Amino acid sequence: MLGAIAGDIIGSIYEFDNIKTKDFPLFSDDSEFTDDSILTVAVADTILNGGNYTEKFKQYFQSYPNPKGGYGGRYLRWASSDNSEPYNSFGNGSAMRVSPVGFAFNDLDSVLLEAKRSAEVTHNHPEGIKGAQATASAIFLARTGNSKDAIKSYIQNTFGYDLERTTEQIRHGYTFDVSCQGSVPEAIIAFLDSTDYEDAIRNAVSIGGDSDTIACITGGIAHAFYGIPDAIAQEVLSRLDELMYSVTTKFMSKYGIS
Repeated sequence: MLGAIAGDIIGSIYEFDNIKTKDFPLFSDDSEFTDDSILTVAVADTILNGGNYTEKFKQYFQSYPNPKGGYGGRYLRWASSDNSEPYNSFGNGSAMRVSPVGFAFNDLDSVLLEAKRSAEVTHNHPEGIKGAQATASAIFLARTGNSKDAIKSYIQNTFGYDLERTTEQIRHGYTFDVSCQGSVPEAIIAFLDSTDYEDAIRNAVSIGGDSDTIACITGGIAHAFYGIPDAIAQEVLSRLDELMYSVTTKFMSKYGIS
C-alpha cells in the first residue's frame, strides 16, 4: 500500500508535465499526495474498520475536497452529490485505489471478489472492474512469492492484457490515457521491466501519460514484489497528514507489510 502512495507522490509533479526519461529527482518541494492516495487510504480504511466503499469514498471526499491534481470530473460529480449509483466508468481510478485489497486478503478468489466490490460502486463497467482485479491480483501474486513470469502469464491469460511490449517501446508513443485498458497494462509492464522498487517507479513515470496514477499502480505491485526502500518509505510518510498517516501505518502493521 505504501508503495502505491509513494508512486502517486513521486509522479504527482509529472502528471501534467510529462518527462520521458528515467533521470529525474524522486521528490521535490511540490511532490505531494493526490486523489490516488486519498482513495487508496479510503479503501484501506474500509478494510480495517468496516463500512461500505460508497460511504467511505464520499467521507474522504468531504475531508479532501480539493487535492493536488483534482478528482476526475465524473467522480467529482458523484462524490459531491446525494446519488450513490455507479456511473459505468472504465477509468483508471478503480485500479489506482485498489492496492490494499491485494495486501489484505489471503487467497486469489477473495482478492478478485473484493477488488470487484471496491471498483463497482463507481466503476461498474467491465473494463473498470477488470483494471482493479488485474492490479490487485498482481499485488497478491507478487507478495506470495510468484515470479514475474508467473504474474505476467496470469494477467495475460485472465484479463487479456498485452504485456509483450517493453517500457522503452511504450515510452516513445504513449500519450495521456485515463482508461483502465489504456494505462493498467502499461503500469504492469513498468513493474515487469524493473530491477527494484525505485527502478519500477522510474519506468512508470518515464512513459508519460497519467504519471501519478500509473506510478501508483506500478508502485503497489513493486512494493509487494521487492519491498520498499526505507529512505523512500520515510520520505513518503513524512508527507502524509495525520489521518492518512494513521490509517496507512495501522493497515501496514495489521497486515504485516514492510
